[in-house]
Amino acid sequence: MERPRILVVGGGFAGVECARRLERKLAPIEAEIALVAPFSYELYLPLLPQVAAGVLTPQSVAVSLRRQLRRTRIIPGGAVGIDAKAKMVVVRKITDELGAEPYDYLVLAPGSVTRTFDIPGLDEYARGMKTLAEAAYVRDHVIAQLDLADAATSQQERISRLQFVVVGGGYAGTETAACLQRVTTAAVKRYPRLNPNLIKWHLVDIAPKLMPELGEHLGDRAMEILQRRGIEISLGVSVAEVGEESVKLTDGRVLPSRTLIWTAGVAASPLVNTLDAETVRGRLAVTAEMKVPRFDGIFSLGDAAAVPDLAKGDGAVCPPTAQHAQRQGKVVADNIIASIRGQQLKPYYHKDLGLVVDLGGADAVSKPVGVELTGLPAQLVARGYHLMAMRTNVAKVRVATNWGLNATAGDDFVRTGFQARRPAALKDFEYTDSYLNPDQVREFTKNLIAKR
Repeated sequence: MERPRILVVGGGFAGVECARRLERKLAPIEAEIALVAPFSYELYLPLLPQVAAGVLTPQSVAVSLRRQLRRTRIIPGGAVGIDAKAKMVVVRKITDELGAEPYDYLVLAPGSVTRTFDIPGLDEYARGMKTLAEAAYVRDHVIAQLDLADAATSQQERISRLQFVVVGGGYAGTETAACLQRVTTAAVKRYPRLNPNLIKWHLVDIAPKLMPELGEHLGDRAMEILQRRGIEISLGVSVAEVGEESVKLTDGRVLPSRTLIWTAGVAASPLVNTLDAETVRGRLAVTAEMKVPRFDGIFSLGDAAAVPDLAKGDGAVCPPTAQHAQRQGKVVADNIIASIRGQQLKPYYHKDLGLVVDLGGADAVSKPVGVELTGLPAQLVARGYHLMAMRTNVAKVRVATNWGLNATAGDDFVRTGFQARRPAALKDFEYTDSYLNPDQVREFTKNLIAKR
């Protein structure tokens, strides 16, 4: 009898945690395990703003898959379509060739992409903070604006290059604005021709509160910290139009700016649209055991799935956080093992342990197990949590060393020329135009089966 084939799609928190647990709890003779991932690392996404700020090197948050997975076959590419009838996943390899991987059990953890809206100029001029390449690009771009402003002969050009707009008042946007504002504040000392008062950071969000998940007190405290640093916060406002040299807001203001960093939420990976399944706000509807109804052997979790939040009840679904993704990965692995062994599946239940927000330096707000902290105690909790959450000792040492080096030696302001003179739109980094439609998927797998 052939071993069942378990195919995990996604090399993020959910997918890697699932594969790790499958390796530990399944004997090699019980199943074959494969993982589809476009990169050879698991990205520790919560620390991406610190990569953009240069506090951490890109390698620090790129946790090697091959250090974590010993016998899982790693397929270098991205899943771009699912044929549930044929039980095959179409994979676009990193060479851009199309192939297909068969499965008996499929774990869909493709994560999410940056959520965008039909705003003129957004697709062309917005920069995201969802991938490692985007963080490296944003850092280069911000430092380039300082260099160009320093060399500018026009005051109008200088002003537009020194104003930066971050859209999104959640964790990603708030931490990005906080970390990068610290960089430009420190960097301007190396540019004697620049007036520090010309550097302005704007944080914009349509919501009435900053990071409402933290609660009113901590959210207000975070806003006070940012405003004290000089970051202008506009709530209840969004972007109406984006140009090469300006950002127009819905309240009528036009900000002269050549930098728009877009972090206004996430949407499930376009991969879910290739599966004819029910969705909840774009995420796959799943049972409490994270099975996709009507589809044999398919589980989904993480950002791509609307997993019922049994701890909250009342139809709530789990938020797209790393904390939930990692724990869901373990439960899905256990449920696949139970399916193989003919045992009963168990539902996912996890009560949120709290939240941490690193605002750079000694500034932070945290809420571990319901206890509200600010300042240095909150920063210690935040950084301690991140170190514990990283899955390899090498990654922990790299991050801790980088923090220590930055604290003692300060920031560097080197522009590497990453992606200089090349397109840098959201789709160029997140490959959102790489997916097939359902008809293309069926046609590809049909032809592939016929050739065999």
